[in-house]
Amino acid sequence: MASDKRRIAYFGDASAREKLEEELYTGELTSDEELKNRASQLGISIKITEDAAKIKSVEGTVMGEVITKGTNETRRKRIYGTTNGYQILELLGSKVTSRESGNSSIILFGNKITKNLANNLLKAYWKPSYSLKYMGDIFKKILREISQKTPSVSQESDVILVQKNLNSKDSQTYLNEVIQRDLKLLGKFRNQLKEDLMEKTRTIELARTIVNEGEIGDVVSIEGNMVQVKLNKNIQAFDGNWKLLVGPGENVIMFFDIDKDVKIGDKVVISNEELCTLRNKTSLKCDIILCNI
Repeated sequence: MASDKRRIAYFGDASAREKLEEELYTGELTSDEELKNRASQLGISIKITEDAAKIKSVEGTVMGEVITKGTNETRRKRIYGTTNGYQILELLGSKVTSRESGNSSIILFGNKITKNLANNLLKAYWKPSYSLKYMGDIFKKILREISQKTPSVSQESDVILVQKNLNSKDSQTYLNEVIQRDLKLLGKFRNQLKEDLMEKTRTIELARTIVNEGEIGDVVSIEGNMVQVKLNKNIQAFDGNWKLLVGPGENVIMFFDIDKDVKIGDKVVISNEELCTLRNKTSLKCDIILCNI
């Protein structure tokens, strides 16, 4: 299995993006310079990366993947191949929506122009007598030639060869087992991403409630340079990992310089983003995050 390493991200008006992609994928644009100039004309920003890993080895098989990211979900088209067998899957998230299999074939994933170019080059270069290793070299050569005719493909490519002692029947059984395990890992990975995203969303939401100005509570006890402050009914305190430590109406510990003047009953406020007493602006310190409810 062989793949180029280019990914192109588009930013801008949706209709202009579609027009640019159409011109790119039908072969109207033939170089990076033409792509960049046309993107500029359409008011589209593009980001080109050359380090995408589109194929990988999975337990004696090779897996290639094309990803389309939508607004709410990610669509994947995957091909798993091994000796004497392959399976092509389409997935919505980690759920399989279609599946097909075969024994031996040359299969192309890509846009219209790359598939047309690859088909013509395969007819020119391929011979049934070639060894698997030599076919890998041919695939790299084809991708390199395609990259000279369309900016949708990079000059650099990856090639992975697998040779496993399997007949046609055994290859499908083996692929079923590998795919089942791989999709299970994909599900776990996606669930972890969702959890991480939810946690980040929660962090952002809580960060918006951080008190930058206003009353916090009242000093209710003093011991040395340590005070306990009873929080107001609209204030709560979190640690650095956004774990709730103290709720409204409960006490938190703060500190002040021993030579400063703090009295029981002093109002504690945040003024100009500084934690202090309202009466004489004595600075207070704490290792918590104070937020509005």
